[in-house]
Amino acid sequence: MKYLLIALLWTAYCTLHSYLISIRFTNLMQRILKKYFAFYRLFYVLLSLILLIPLINYTLQLTGNKAIVNDGIALEILRYILSFGSMILFFRAFFFDYDVLSFFGIRQILSFGKPKKISHPEDFKRSGLLGIIRHPMYLALIIYLWSQTRSLTDIVVSSVLTIYILVGTRLEEKKLVLEFGESYINYQKEVPMLIPFTKIKARK
Repeated sequence: MKYLLIALLWTAYCTLHSYLISIRFTNLMQRILKKYFAFYRLFYVLLSLILLIPLINYTLQLTGNKAIVNDGIALEILRYILSFGSMILFFRAFFFDYDVLSFFGIRQILSFGKPKKISHPEDFKRSGLLGIIRHPMYLALIIYLWSQTRSLTDIVVSSVLTIYILVGTRLEEKKLVLEFGESYINYQKEVPMLIPFTKIKARK
């Protein structure tokens, strides 16, 4: 029963998290908040963190100490390698391939009251890790989740979050196509979404 409860709680969190940043809801917020929509991204990030903390604490209380299998030395070494590698991948992408200030909503606040810049079709980065994989941070999260999985509770949470990441990636791709159009569609054809080196680039 506790595993079903954990699955439902994490599913509810993921659903809310996704809805609050969906095209339909953000368009509604833009109409309501008008120029103050510049503060919405920061609000979204803070709310996500505030809701995440009690959910993690509650999950940890229900997590049993017994692992599903006894970890041998080889498996434990593999866990450390995958964990460490995924963290390097995540932070490398986060700080060098993405706009950290925009992610936290700081850049939007700094632009508050200023004329909005018009995005051009080529205004997205496709070098570095983004030239190898379109969503390196999501891949890193999936690897990290499963490298930390040791109990049935971990399996439940990792499964829910993996499904959420996969579904969320698809939804994000739709938003990026709407924003950047044909340019992003070509990028999709050239660079794989989550698994590196699974597409042959056909750039001229």
